[in-house]
Amino acid sequence: MRSSTFISYLLFLFFGLFALVSALPEPVDDSTRELVARVVKVGSNTSLLGKSGATLTGVGLRVIDVSNVIIRNLKINKVLADAGDHIGVQAANRIWVDSVELWSDQDHDKDYYDGLLDITHGVYAASVTNSYLHDHWKGSLVGHSDSNESEDKAIQVTYALNKWQNLNSRTPSFRFGHGHIYNNYFVSNNDGINTRVGAELLVQNNVFESVKKPLYSTDNGYANASGNDFGGASNTALTTSWNSVGYSYTLLAVGSVKSYVNTNAGAKLSL
Repeated sequence: MRSSTFISYLLFLFFGLFALVSALPEPVDDSTRELVARVVKVGSNTSLLGKSGATLTGVGLRVIDVSNVIIRNLKINKVLADAGDHIGVQAANRIWVDSVELWSDQDHDKDYYDGLLDITHGVYAASVTNSYLHDHWKGSLVGHSDSNESEDKAIQVTYALNKWQNLNSRTPSFRFGHGHIYNNYFVSNNDGINTRVGAELLVQNNVFESVKKPLYSTDNGYANASGNDFGGASNTALTTSWNSVGYSYTLLAVGSVKSYVNTNAGAKLSL
């Protein structure tokens, strides 16, 4: 997806962030900040580009029923469950999330926050790259529910060159549709990649450390896995031969993944 495809480019400055948006709520003082759920809706044909250090605390992004969106170089943390996910993508297409850092904490129960990056309701042509997801209960859910096959069978999502650390589950979790997961580094997570209810995944050249279930199936999900370092654990996913991702790509050798991802994943761009 090229920036030249974006015909509407609205910018404003918010905590060092250049972005498009509908208006944010009025600021609150520190004593009530944690009780406020805030959301920014992102429109079609839009790029959100964070300057160095750009951080949203308690503010979630919603990418719903839109197309041609880029989100790059942002840090987003501690979005309360009442506001939904840190980044929520629904019924959208041609979405690129790159070089973001998403996190909260595990000091509260698992429902105090929602997901870090959820992609649901038939999203297709979405990519998550060079990003760092960490210190959270629920990482990245793909597919809305077990009963939403009619919509979510269209899902097409790529995860490449990301770091996943200290997450309890959904790293990621796929329902239906298709996913390509390559050159990611997974470390100290309670759970691994979960392919569920008919999902088909191509899983290539990823590195797992201290992950008990790096790749597994629930309710007949499938994976075509090759070149991965499972860190001594086992891949127990049902197998598929699916590999039709529809684009060209270059794989890093599995021995180079950890170093590359540690150096590059997260909001580290100079924009």
